[in-house]
Amino acid sequence: MIALTGVHKAFGANRVLQGIDLEIASGSSMVIIGGSGTGKSVLLKCILGLISHDTGSITLDGQDVTTAERDTFLARFGMLFQGGALFDSLSVWQNVSFRLLRGSLKRPKDEAREIAIEKLRRVGLKPDVADLFPSELSGGMQKRVGLARAIAAEPEIIFFDEPTAGLDPIMSGVINELVREIVTEIGATAMTITHDMTSVRAIADNVAMLHDGVIQWTGPVADLDSSGDAHLDQFIHGRAEGPIEAVR
Repeated sequence: MIALTGVHKAFGANRVLQGIDLEIASGSSMVIIGGSGTGKSVLLKCILGLISHDTGSITLDGQDVTTAERDTFLARFGMLFQGGALFDSLSVWQNVSFRLLRGSLKRPKDEAREIAIEKLRRVGLKPDVADLFPSELSGGMQKRVGLARAIAAEPEIIFFDEPTAGLDPIMSGVINELVREIVTEIGATAMTITHDMTSVRAIADNVAMLHDGVIQWTGPVADLDSSGDAHLDQFIHGRAEGPIEAVR
């Protein structure tokens, strides 16, 4: 569904992406791992067209993402942001149904609220949460609201940016299970950025490691521990010594 070929992106002298080749099959869950500052978020933004890549090609169902009609293109995506990115001045249900209250996906207000409550139920939140504001929620609840918003418009493709960041191990496990269940349930294509190896093993069908601007290794999650790649082995086991230089 998503194909990247020879993708480069630099910011001045900082060459972040240096020839990315990657394919994400329809209905699969791809997890991108790699150290901080390796360009994972830049890669995601290039796919969404939020920033323009310098050279190479990125296609969605064979169509170049830079030539796609923007509203139609973006309507195919859902996004769970790392920090939740909920609007403080909007109630929970208004956050969840944000896309359904405006633009090409606009629905009547009552219908949008009903959909929001249904999606909140799907992520384990009761209807009485709908009229609360983000400041009244715990971190785990905010993450669930963000997930409900990501699936509210029934997207074909969902991006998850560090879905368990800032959560305790138990809540991280809950979110991982929800992400996996929902992606499978709605048949979405998923791309996740994470440092959390527990999340990788819970969410991924396939894994790609980004290092030095290229995909260092990619393969099924079942092959992680037998990859034979020294960079991947160092990363997944959190070793200070190895081919990846630790910043001291």
